[in-house]
Amino acid sequence: MPALTAAAPPLAIPASGSRTLRRVMALLAVAGGALAALATLGPRILDINDLGWLLHGTLGPDPVAYLSAWTYFARTPWSWPPTLNPDYGLELSSAIFYVDAVPLAALLAKALRPLVEIPQYWGPWMVLCAALQAGFAWRLLGLAVPDPVARALGALLFAWQPLLLNRMGGHFALCSQWSLLWALWLCLRPDPRRQALQWAGCLGIQAMLNPYVMAMCGGLWVADTLGRALRLASPRPLLAQWPVLPVMAGALWLAGYFTLGGEVLPMGVHYGQSQFDLTAPFDAVEWGLLLPVLPGLRHWEAGGSYLGAGALLALALGLVLAPRGAWRPLLRRHAVLLLMLAGMLGFAISNQVAIGGRIVASFDLPPPILRLADMLRASERFFWPLAYAAIFAAIAVLAQRLHGLRLRWVLAGLLTLQIVDIQAGMGRFRALVAAAPAVAAERLPDPFWAEAARRYQRIRAVPAENFGAHWEPIARFAAPRGLPTDAAYHSRVDPAALATLRRRTLAAFEQGRWEPGTLYVLRDEATRRLVAAQADPSRDLLAERDGLWVFAPGWRAP
Repeated sequence: MPALTAAAPPLAIPASGSRTLRRVMALLAVAGGALAALATLGPRILDINDLGWLLHGTLGPDPVAYLSAWTYFARTPWSWPPTLNPDYGLELSSAIFYVDAVPLAALLAKALRPLVEIPQYWGPWMVLCAALQAGFAWRLLGLAVPDPVARALGALLFAWQPLLLNRMGGHFALCSQWSLLWALWLCLRPDPRRQALQWAGCLGIQAMLNPYVMAMCGGLWVADTLGRALRLASPRPLLAQWPVLPVMAGALWLAGYFTLGGEVLPMGVHYGQSQFDLTAPFDAVEWGLLLPVLPGLRHWEAGGSYLGAGALLALALGLVLAPRGAWRPLLRRHAVLLLMLAGMLGFAISNQVAIGGRIVASFDLPPPILRLADMLRASERFFWPLAYAAIFAAIAVLAQRLHGLRLRWVLAGLLTLQIVDIQAGMGRFRALVAAAPAVAAERLPDPFWAEAARRYQRIRAVPAENFGAHWEPIARFAAPRGLPTDAAYHSRVDPAALATLRRRTLAAFEQGRWEPGTLYVLRDEATRRLVAAQADPSRDLLAERDGLWVFAPGWRAP
């Protein structure tokens, strides 16, 4: 591969094979990528009317939040920004961006409602993401692999990848990892024509999909721009990128990023509590069938960095076959990119350095830095750019050292090994989806709830809390009936708004003032005692229904 020689232009190779063969292999790669998603979750996810696999709970609480938020958002009148979703959360509401419900897909699905009803779009979204993963991998490998058949096989190794498929177990917006391959291609391609336009498209689209992948792509953009400016010893590459930030800011505004004010705090763990274990890429956990499970960390990101036996063997072969000294010109040319990848790896490791499930080093961060890091608290994910860059480099070495049928057979063997190995994780996900009925059972079957839906206009859970007790059955009940509720699950909330709502509700309860048209679900004993002291038994209902304590003002009124 000329890309690895000092004399040839870096990462610029002529394509081989007929144009027809290249097109056919590109289509096969894209189709094979889509098949990876269908093999992971099953074909039922393509049925936009099938909500059971989202609501049943086998994939965790996140899909329930996505569907509840989308149900409200689809019926909400258009506003500015267009992603506002006021009925999901009431005073705690913001935009659909903060429910991780893929804002761009939600906007498109809502815009299509006059033509077609789309009860759920996440199944088709994940199939599209897997297809795009293979498509952008095809483009990236075009920098180093001239043989179309080998290029398609290598692209499929990126699509049948636990880094991607693991996110189909509940974190659907994170399936947009194809943007990382797009960004790596932009960093490595030698011809920077329309570079600013490409980066604006990459970052603008990703800003409306997921903030984690957007931050990673943003880091790669910075590395590419600085690297090209340093190589040219000119500020022109920096100045040429002026459209990127306005496009990115505009996309974030459309997505609803700026709808939250104050000191926005994450829900759940903080930075350094879901970090990258240095053994994580080799730890099969629940994904690998062929490799052993290692004693790694078992936080909520566990398994999210396993690369698969085929990819790991590709990395090993790349290290063994790499020509001595061939990397030096590439390392010099892409030094800024490598530093950025190393920096993102350091962020992934965090201030709690772990090896084999044990913290071997720990240090404190200044509070301002820690607050910023908390916004991207699931830091293990920042291993992904380095992982994809390493897989690309390994395949590039194989393409240089092996030729013709040898290269094809080796890549076919690696892909086969990868698919066989990850059947453990894929089979588990398929079983979870298959176990869900097409129509999820009601969580609140008591006839009281149907009558309450006719009498009341909203539902509040007291004390107010994000991801609080009983949020899921309340939201599942309220969303399809169009009842606004503050029982919700957002990835971020404004703590000041939450504190204000709590104070206001407590003051009203102490005075026996009930919000007109509101049904209350009481979350703790203290609130029940407060209500019992102020309620009128001849008019109001305070009772337990389906395991929830409800207060229905005026229930017995004539």
